[in-house]
Amino acid sequence: MSLPQLTRSLRAAETLICRAKTPIQPQLRTLSTFSHKQQQQQQQQQQQQQAPKPANTSTTLNNNNNNSNNTQSTTAPKQDPRVSKILSPTPSQPTTSNISKTGLSDKPLELDTTPEEKIDWTRSFHGLSAAPFPKEAADILLAETDPEEVEIKPDGILYLPEIKYRRILNRAFGPGGWGLVPRSESIVTPKTVTREYALVCNGRLVSVARGEQDYFSPDGIPTATEGCRSNALVRCCKDLGIASELWDPRWIRKYKAQYTREVFVEHVVNKRKSKIWVRKGDDVAYPWKELK
Repeated sequence: MSLPQLTRSLRAAETLICRAKTPIQPQLRTLSTFSHKQQQQQQQQQQQQQAPKPANTSTTLNNNNNNSNNTQSTTAPKQDPRVSKILSPTPSQPTTSNISKTGLSDKPLELDTTPEEKIDWTRSFHGLSAAPFPKEAADILLAETDPEEVEIKPDGILYLPEIKYRRILNRAFGPGGWGLVPRSESIVTPKTVTREYALVCNGRLVSVARGEQDYFSPDGIPTATEGCRSNALVRCCKDLGIASELWDPRWIRKYKAQYTREVFVEHVVNKRKSKIWVRKGDDVAYPWKELK
């Protein structure tokens, strides 16, 4: 190769090397890539501006829930309170207070009616001493007490069983012609239950008395309330003259001398000896045993 040819070849090689070092094509690629990205972003922005804004999902759900709740509240029937009590779980603690400490919540109801509509026997004294009862009823009430119906307690107290007072009232006024009305709420002490009652016969107030009954454990309070009612009935019947002999000291002494006797007895359990009263002809009842 001649010298001129070699010189042209070297210059051509240098030109190629310089062209290879100059980043012409990458610059064109970078510019085209950047312009393409800008076009995409501009198109996305235009689409977002033209597209409608989506509704707030949480707000929509809340509105739907509120609408459904309102619909349920308006369409669903109200539940009976008694049903909710039945469906409620069984309580693990007592739901009522101890009545032996707090008493019974049985205060008589106060009527909202006027006196012309109905008599409030918890406060009224309507008909008291207005007129005597008919002679037929008075003869039954004032009849002499049959000694065979009288009982005696071990301590010597005479009494007529309360069921016989009811029988006398039924004969005099007829079943349904008389009744006992509570005038106060029950008072429960550690040993006694007491409550005031009124005896009403033929729509007239006859007498007011307070009954009482002892009990030995809280389980016996319901039975004591019934005994308290019967005791009040016996006391009210005194004003009608029923079995009035049982409050006459002379009649009591004569009855004891003729129909009763005193005996020495021994308690079967604790072997305690004492003297009690029994009717003549009756055997000594348990837990006592007669000493010979």
